[in-house]
Amino acid sequence: MANGEGSSARLRRPAQVAEAIKSLIVEGGLRAGDRLPTEAELIDRFQKAKSTVREAMRILEAQGIVTTRSGPGGGTFVAAVSSERASALLANYFYFQNLSIEEVYEVRRALEPELAASLAGRLTDLQLDDLEAILERYPAAPKTAEEEREHHVASLRFHGKLAEIADNQLLGFIIGFIAKILTDLTVYRHLYKAPNEALWREGREHQRALLAALRSGNARAARQVMRSHMTTAQRLMEAQAAEVGKRFIA
Repeated sequence: MANGEGSSARLRRPAQVAEAIKSLIVEGGLRAGDRLPTEAELIDRFQKAKSTVREAMRILEAQGIVTTRSGPGGGTFVAAVSSERASALLANYFYFQNLSIEEVYEVRRALEPELAASLAGRLTDLQLDDLEAILERYPAAPKTAEEEREHHVASLRFHGKLAEIADNQLLGFIIGFIAKILTDLTVYRHLYKAPNEALWREGREHQRALLAALRSGNARAARQVMRSHMTTAQRLMEAQAAEVGKRFIA
């Protein structure tokens, strides 16, 4: 028992040092590009073995928090964690959670109408043009399964773009992450084996109406359109998933 506990403790030490280095970064007010203390300084500071400190740094590199450069002027530096990397790491967790479409849309129904309302009348012409350009990627109903998938991914990009524009960074990140999760569900659960004209038509009509509300600055209409869009999209996606399930059973 004692040997097992000792082994477990040794496994935890690098993670403990990694957390301590995170605290060092925050408490020291370090920013992306700032140099961290040397390996020898960290060993002395935390009174840990060289192997433990090195493993802690590997953990932080894998998390995207630090980066190491060799050669003159090299060392270990604070890295800026991109939203894409943070989203990818979080997605790795949810990949194994068997999320349902209902669970995904429960979050979307709660958040996306409020995001839409907050953006009404606040977007620049360039931002509105970017949203219009996304809509032009699926101007007609899909004719093949591949087009169906591409249209749906592009439609989710429309929502991802709204998330990028959000003033509230946390709200924007969560909504953008949910759009990524839904994109992944589309691909690895094969939800779009056949064209679904109803889903294309309903989605495009709602997004057109939403753009009009955003241009006019009508927050109430933007909220109502997005809420209706979420409800309709959930119903159609669940029906599509059920149809795919039947084909797999058959």
